[in-house]
Amino acid sequence: MTQQPFSRPGAIDLSALKRTAPPQAPAPAPAGGGASAGGGGSAYSVAIDEASFQTVLEASMTAPVVLVFHSARSPESGQLAEDVATVADEYDGRFLAATVDVDAVPQIAQAMQIPQVPLMLVILDGRPATQPIPGAAPIDDIRAMFNQLAQQLTAQGITGRHQPYAFGGGAAATDDGEGEAEPEVDPRYAPAQDALAAGDVDRAVAEYQRLVDGNPADHEAAAGLAMAKVLQRTQGVDLNTARAAAAAAPDDVDAQTLVADLDMLGGHVEDAFARLVELVRRTSGKDRDRAREHLVGLFAAVGNDDPRVLKGRQALASALF
Repeated sequence: MTQQPFSRPGAIDLSALKRTAPPQAPAPAPAGGGASAGGGGSAYSVAIDEASFQTVLEASMTAPVVLVFHSARSPESGQLAEDVATVADEYDGRFLAATVDVDAVPQIAQAMQIPQVPLMLVILDGRPATQPIPGAAPIDDIRAMFNQLAQQLTAQGITGRHQPYAFGGGAAATDDGEGEAEPEVDPRYAPAQDALAAGDVDRAVAEYQRLVDGNPADHEAAAGLAMAKVLQRTQGVDLNTARAAAAAAPDDVDAQTLVADLDMLGGHVEDAFARLVELVRRTSGKDRDRAREHLVGLFAAVGNDDPRVLKGRQALASALF
């Protein structure tokens, strides 16, 4: 699966389609009933129709929605819908998987000019935030894509989370039963996420560091700290200047690690890993130790379960021994 840069500006405006939906659209029903329905109900997966599409667009104002277009005529598309729903559930509300059966609701596919199934499209703020992603993919590749999008969300200070959907009927209600609850943010991470949203990277680093110091086993805090440090190190850096400096000094640890950080922010995770693995291979002594430690920090930012990290660790072991 081709990794897609995550972008908010310049997306296609879906407001015309949004206006065609009823103004009081009900919350979408949870997906369920096998591949044709998107692979079984879950807290962060819904099957949508024309009436509920507006609600899904509005949900993307809080956090990204991953639309999956599928058909009973394409078994691989049903499997993709199931896998995307599975992975979305692993992110506790950072993403909502919304499955669209193009046979049952062809109006949506036609309005969005969907050329084929299976196909994925990430929506944020009611607009596509990536290019359409065609074709099926293994679940590990889907996880890699979600990891990349989550990194870029963090880098842009986008911290909202979807409210979980209750099986049998729509989104969870507020305590008074009147409509959807506001998206909840884990209070442990709120100060760091607020700092990122405000553009205060130094404060975000300090907040995440406080959490890691208090609980070294908090892997989400450790990943947040690692990514915040990437943002901190790259503040005000000109990409072209940094790349020119790295090309001129291939064994300069500072120059190479800076470009690796910039690659991370641009979503080129494997390029960042490969650059530092080769740096480890070429250097020795303290320079090798610095390059290795920097690479391990980038592993933490991506997440140890990511297949790219597993491959990166294997490549690092080969470079070291």
